[in-house]
Amino acid sequence: MSRETSTQRHLHVALMGNPNTGKTTLFNRLTGARQRIGNYPGVTVERKSGSWQYGGRRVTLVDLPGAYSLAASSPDERVALDFLTGRLAGEKPPDVVICVTDASNVIRNLFLASQAADLGLPMVIALNMSDTAERAGIRINTRLLSQRLGIPVVRVVATKGEGIEELEAAVNEAADNHATMARTPWPESVETAVAFLAAECEKKGNRAAGLQDLQRALFDRDGGALARLGGFAREDAETLLAKAAEIIEADGLHPVSVEALLRYEHIGHLTEDAVTFPEKHGDTLSLRLDAVLTHRVWGPVIFVAMMLVVFQSIYSWAGPFMDAIEAGVAWIGDTAGPVLAPWPTLQSLLVDGVLAGVGSVIVFLPQILILFFFIALLEDTGYMARGAFLMDKIFGWCGLNGKSFVPMLSSFACAVPGILAARTIEDPKARLTTILISPLMSCSARLPVYTLMIGAFIEPAYGATVAGLTLFAMHFVGLAVAAPIAWAVNKFLLRTRPLPFLMEMPAYRLPRLRDILWRMWRRAREFLVRAGTIILAVAIIIWALSYFPRPPEVRENVKASAPTADAMAVDRLTDAAYIEQSYLARIGRTLQPVFAPAGFDWKITVGVLASFPAREVIISTLGTIYGAGSDVDEESGDLRSALAAARWPDGPRAGQPVFTLPVALAIMVFFALCLQCGATIAVMARESSWGWAAFAFAYMTILAWLGAVLTYQLGGFCLRM
Repeated sequence: MSRETSTQRHLHVALMGNPNTGKTTLFNRLTGARQRIGNYPGVTVERKSGSWQYGGRRVTLVDLPGAYSLAASSPDERVALDFLTGRLAGEKPPDVVICVTDASNVIRNLFLASQAADLGLPMVIALNMSDTAERAGIRINTRLLSQRLGIPVVRVVATKGEGIEELEAAVNEAADNHATMARTPWPESVETAVAFLAAECEKKGNRAAGLQDLQRALFDRDGGALARLGGFAREDAETLLAKAAEIIEADGLHPVSVEALLRYEHIGHLTEDAVTFPEKHGDTLSLRLDAVLTHRVWGPVIFVAMMLVVFQSIYSWAGPFMDAIEAGVAWIGDTAGPVLAPWPTLQSLLVDGVLAGVGSVIVFLPQILILFFFIALLEDTGYMARGAFLMDKIFGWCGLNGKSFVPMLSSFACAVPGILAARTIEDPKARLTTILISPLMSCSARLPVYTLMIGAFIEPAYGATVAGLTLFAMHFVGLAVAAPIAWAVNKFLLRTRPLPFLMEMPAYRLPRLRDILWRMWRRAREFLVRAGTIILAVAIIIWALSYFPRPPEVRENVKASAPTADAMAVDRLTDAAYIEQSYLARIGRTLQPVFAPAGFDWKITVGVLASFPAREVIISTLGTIYGAGSDVDEESGDLRSALAAARWPDGPRAGQPVFTLPVALAIMVFFALCLQCGATIAVMARESSWGWAAFAFAYMTILAWLGAVLTYQLGGFCLRM
C-alpha cells in the first residue's frame, strides 16, 4: 500500500516561534475567522487553533505559546514541549512544525528550531518580516539555507500576505518527505550522560523515557522533568542529574552552558554564507528613535505621556459609549417592564436579573475595545517592548516587570480590561502577580461610592477643598498596598527569585489596521462568551437572594402603617420592606457582627453583599433599603438625606447616627480594597484559575475588612480626642 500523502489527508500543524517574530500575524493570516480559543487540558495556558484551507486540503493549525527555547522553565514552554512530544492530554504530535523566525534575527531564532529538530518532527522555516531585513541590508539565500538545514525555508511577509502560497507548498513537501532539520552533533560526554540517565530509568522499569526527553532534562537541570520521565522521587532525580553533569564536566564542558555553545556553533556552520549582514550598521531610523524613546530622562516622560493617553481613553472616551449601552439596556427594561407587569416575578427576573446582568457585561465592551486597540498598536509598532524596558526598574523589586505597568494603569479605569492586558506579560509568575494586584487599583466603579460618601458627610462639614483632597487620596489607597502585596505573593506564595528581565527589542514597524481590528474583535468576543456567562449567572443569583421570599401581605402592612402616603411612597416603602425580609437581608443580619468593628449596621452589610456583581450596586441597594427608591444615584439629595437621618434602632448606640465621618471613611476604604466585582472575578478565573480568583477575593476581602476596621477605630479615636 502506498504511503498516504499530505494531499490526501488532514494535516495537524504546529506554529511555533520566539516572541515578536510576527507569529500571531501569520496565524491570523492563515486562519482568518476560523479560530477557536480555549485552554490546554489541565493548565491555564491559552490554546489557539484554527482551520487553514488551501488547494482542497484542510489543515488544523495550532498556535503554540511564544518561547525563546524549549527549556520548559515556564508553563508556556512546558506546554510547547509537551505538545510537540505528544505528551499533552488530548493532543497528538503535529505532522509538521512551522517555525516562524524574524529574518533580521534568523541566527538567534534558529536556536528554538534546533531544539525542536531533536524531536525528529518535519519542519518548515518561515522567514517572516523579510522585507524589514532586506531594507536593513541583510541577505538570506533561502535555497542554500534550505539545503544546509535539510528542510524548506520560505521568505514570508505576513502583514502583506507575501509567501503564503510558497509556505503552503512547503508544508506539503515537509509532510510528504518527512523533512527534518539537521540536528546538533553532541560530544561523546553528552551522549554518555544521557545513556546513564536512560539506564537508570530502565532500572526503575520505565523504558518509555526517550533519549531526546532525557537530553532535554539533562540540559534544563529540571529534577521535576526527570522525576516524571523515570518515576523517581524529586530528590533522587536531582541526584542523578548531578551525576550526569559530572560526566560532562569531566570532558571540560560546563553542563549549564554546553547546549547554548554547541547549538550556536552548529547554527553558525549552517548559516555561513547563507546569511550575510551589512558590514556597518549605520545610524538607522530605529537607532535614532531609540535614542529618544529609551533615553533615561525623555524615555520615561514620553512613556508616561502615552500611558496617560491610554488611561484617558479608557476612563473618559469610553464614557459616551458606556452611557449609550446603559441607556439602551434601560430602554429595553422600561419597554418590557409594563408588558410583563401581570407577572411581577418574571418581570423582576428579566428586568432586574437578566437585563441587569447582561448590561453589566456589555457595558465593559467600549473599554475593552479601546484598550486592546492601544495595546495592539503599541505592540505592533514595537514600542511596547521599549516601555516595558523603561518601567522594569520601578517594578522589579517586588517581582513584577516593566510590562505590568500597562495592566495596572488600565485598571484605574476598570480591572477587567486591565487583567486582560496582562496577557502581554510572557513571564507566567509576573503575569499572575499582576492579575492578583490589578483589582487594587481604584477603578471607575468605585467613584460612585466615593462621591456619595464625600458628598453626604465630608463636603458639608469640611468644604469642597477637603472633599477634593479626600477623593484624590482614595484613588491611591489600593496603589499604596499593591506593591507590598506583590512582594509578599512572590516571596511567600510563588517563591520566585529575582531574575533579570530579558526582552528582545523588535524593530519599529507600521501596524496593520486589519490585524489590530481582528485582535480587538477576538478579545471582545472572548470576553462576552466566556466571562459573560459567569457574570450573568452571578447577577441572577444575587437577584434571587434579594427578591425572595415575597409574602403578599407586606404591601398591605405598609399601607396600614402609612395611610397618608401616596402610591409612589408606598411602592418605595414596600420595596424596602421586601428587601428587609429577603434572604440577602437575613444573611446580612447574620454577618453584621463581623462588620460591627467597622461601624457597619445590617443595612450597610446588605449593601456590601448586594454589590458583589458590581460595586456601584450599593447605591441603589441603600436607596431601596432607606426608602429613597432604587433609581437613585450618588448625587441624589433624597438618598444623602436618608443616610444622614439614619439612626441605630437599638443596642448601645440606639438613637445615634448610623453614618458618621469614621463610618463614611471606613466604607470608602472597604470598597477601595475589596473585590466586589463579579466581572473581575470571572475574568481573573479565565486568565488564571478559579483557585487564584478565590484567593484574590479572599485576601482582598480580608484586607478591606482590616482597612475599614482600622479606619473606623482610628477615626473614632481622633474625634474623641
